[in-house]
Amino acid sequence: MPDAPAIPLFDFSRFREGDAAARAAFAAELGAACRDTGFFLLENTGILNARRTAIFSVARGFFALEQAKKDAVAIAHSAHNRGYVAQKVEALDPASGQADAKEAFNIGLDLAPDHPSVVAGEPFRGVNLWPEGAPAFKPECLGWYDACLALGLELHQAFALDLGLPEDWFADKFRAPMATLRLLRYPAAGADAKGGIGAGAHSDYGSVTLLATDGVAGLQVQPRALRGTDEWLDVPSVPGAFVVNIGDCLQRWTNDLYVSTPHRVLAPAQERCSVAFFLDPDPDAVIEAPSVCLAPGEAPRHAPITGAEHLSERLNATYAHRAN
Repeated sequence: MPDAPAIPLFDFSRFREGDAAARAAFAAELGAACRDTGFFLLENTGILNARRTAIFSVARGFFALEQAKKDAVAIAHSAHNRGYVAQKVEALDPASGQADAKEAFNIGLDLAPDHPSVVAGEPFRGVNLWPEGAPAFKPECLGWYDACLALGLELHQAFALDLGLPEDWFADKFRAPMATLRLLRYPAAGADAKGGIGAGAHSDYGSVTLLATDGVAGLQVQPRALRGTDEWLDVPSVPGAFVVNIGDCLQRWTNDLYVSTPHRVLAPAQERCSVAFFLDPDPDAVIEAPSVCLAPGEAPRHAPITGAEHLSERLNATYAHRAN
């Protein structure tokens, strides 16, 4: 097996509370991880463990609802990537011939039905779908959404510093982002499910992903050192820390300097829950590599594309209900 790099652990208080020199040093170390594995662990983010406990509690409560209540808010009812995804509906790795065993629930930027963008039918500007019979569900989900959004925006300040951009370079690209909070449940694999998959091998679509897990193993990554092999690297669990990874959008934005690394979730031996926050930019943000990401004389590797166009391309390849 080739030598695979370890997944580093970063203390975010170094960036949040440090002086200019400390913030620059943190950003450089973070940037090295973004170029290498594309995955890292982040602790001391300021998001309280009590809030983490609450979001996992409402997530498990939702998945325990009777199937009819979950189906009433199915993602097929939304053109904007909101709602419930049943088991075997999603296939993140179509080439494998296996549908994902997981079930999920997606929440986007919370807009009122009379919001001008909703009324106009703008892409990824729909209303959220909320289940009946779960009064704590909406406030806890929106509280977690807001906390992760603030953390994700701070991380982009560190990315900007590492890349040699002004610290606020990403700010106007994330004014009302297409961020998605995703609650996930992976049922325990039965004795006959050896080799099954909880989530097929894929890379994430957005700019950055913040993942909270319940500590049950199953998440694996395949960094560059392991590409072309059958080997995968297990992602460790650190209590209270986020698993963070670079998505395809940020890889494209950095002209492939940062790497969006393939990962998968094996069918777990026991039920596994996680809460993922996928941070995509504004729908009209233009994803185009700045000059600092180009070597002298190098042309951009990717044509400019808007955030909405990029996300639509990826989702249309994943969900059958979006085919039309």
